[in-house]
Amino acid sequence: MKRETGSTWWPSSLFGRIALILLVGVLAAYAASFTLVFYERSQSTLSMMLRYLSKDIASGVAVLERVAPAERPEWLAKLERRNYRYELTGAHASSVASSASPGNSALVNQVLASLRTELEGRYVLSPSIESGSSDFAIHLTLGDGTPLAIHLAPNGMPLPFWIWWMVGLQLVVLLGCAAWAVRLATRPLTDLAVAADRLRLEGSPAMEPHGPVEVQRAAIAFNAMQVRIQQHIAERIQMLAAISHDLQTPITRMRLRAELMEESKSALRAKLLGDLDSMQSLVEEGIAYARGRHAVNESERSVDVQALLESIVYDYTDAGRSIAFAGTIEQPILTRPVALKRIVINLIDNALKFADQVSIHAERAPGSSHLHIAVRDNGPGIPDNELDAVLQPFYRVENSRNRQSGGAGLGLAIAQQLTTALGGSLQLSNLAAGGLEAKVRLAI
Repeated sequence: MKRETGSTWWPSSLFGRIALILLVGVLAAYAASFTLVFYERSQSTLSMMLRYLSKDIASGVAVLERVAPAERPEWLAKLERRNYRYELTGAHASSVASSASPGNSALVNQVLASLRTELEGRYVLSPSIESGSSDFAIHLTLGDGTPLAIHLAPNGMPLPFWIWWMVGLQLVVLLGCAAWAVRLATRPLTDLAVAADRLRLEGSPAMEPHGPVEVQRAAIAFNAMQVRIQQHIAERIQMLAAISHDLQTPITRMRLRAELMEESKSALRAKLLGDLDSMQSLVEEGIAYARGRHAVNESERSVDVQALLESIVYDYTDAGRSIAFAGTIEQPILTRPVALKRIVINLIDNALKFADQVSIHAERAPGSSHLHIAVRDNGPGIPDNELDAVLQPFYRVENSRNRQSGGAGLGLAIAQQLTTALGGSLQLSNLAAGGLEAKVRLAI
């Protein structure tokens, strides 16, 4: 299956995509909520500040009016607050007003309107705004002609230090719940994929129907599908085995009749016997393929793979075929020896059909969890576009009907079937120097 390509920031898994969408949604909702809350709070705070600010400043002006001019500097510090302070400018109010720049600040206008109300219009108020700053001043003249400036420094709404910890805690809780929900939603898909990967001809454990109703229905449907597939394949293999077995009887009768033919027809008899040998080979391979699925039913046991491969090489050597062996596998592995031996023999037989030099290379790296067994030959190889096709039953690269070279097309199919049943993989590749390599990779 071709992987979906896209932006690097977009996750490839369903879990990652849903989690990212929920994360962005939660953060956007939090940002909008806090913006609205802070705006509403700032407006409320501003309204309260204007109400109390105007009353407090009016009280301060009244105090400065009633104390002696010499005592006023001492009262300035007492009347000072966090957001504003008083200053006796020493200049006439008119001169201050002429140099003031009232600006267009809405806050300044609101403060002026509130002060005029509290001071009941007894003073002429002149604002000035400091350039490059949000600070501003209100100028007025006391009853004895002393200029007074009230400097205001609006501060932002103070936030308690613990609010950020609370926001962080809420985000963690929300994201944790979102991740849990996404996990519950995507976990059944993962289980379904794992169950599909475990699907084998010899039978696989059924999925446990649990979780939401939709997930239970999917698990039940998958289990039913798995049973139907296994039954269908079992019926086909059983039919192949029955046909192949029943064909042996007429082939044997035909062989006997061909051998009883007259000497004058020796050439015809030789051709008939050759065709019967090919038919017999095809039948035997058909039976072997049908029985191959039962080879994995043997119990697993500890096997000395080094000794197993060496015994196979000795058998071929005794039969007059030279097979080279390279590699050392020190520790035994847990596997099914009959199936493993059949895999290696089928690969060797396939190589000997097309090559005169065959070698076995076995390797298990220290600490590795995989065993590699490669069968190499010096034959013509296989076209790259047919490397996968030759692993299918009855597929042969050459189009001739010559069974001596082409075979029935079941040797590699049986090896592929048994390798898959053992939980491994079989890969064919052409060697750079010529020839074919069939590599078996088994998890141990």
